[in-house]
Amino acid sequence: MPGSFVAVKKILDRIPARLRNRYCATGLGLLCWIAFFDRNDAWTTYKNSRELGRMIEQKEFYTTEIEKTKGKLHLLSSDKALLEKFAREEYLMKRDNEDIFVLVPEKR
Repeated sequence: MPGSFVAVKKILDRIPARLRNRYCATGLGLLCWIAFFDRNDAWTTYKNSRELGRMIEQKEFYTTEIEKTKGKLHLLSSDKALLEKFAREEYLMKRDNEDIFVLVPEKR
């Protein structure tokens, strides 16, 4: 037993005195626990910040798209000729006495 105690003592003597302090050791242990094993560890925090960045970009994109769509809606609701053109082009609507021919390019 005394030989193993001396070996442990030699290993402990290599560690600086500040790190052998029980408060410092407890603090380092807590810091390691929070950084690597906690629910909100460093990796999870990094992934969440990247996801937040992507979501902010998506929000900006969709905000601009909503503004464009609102502008188109305002134009369509104010101009009947433009509304008719939009309905014919987008939804292939027609008048009763018309025939519609849709031309689709051939794939090669």
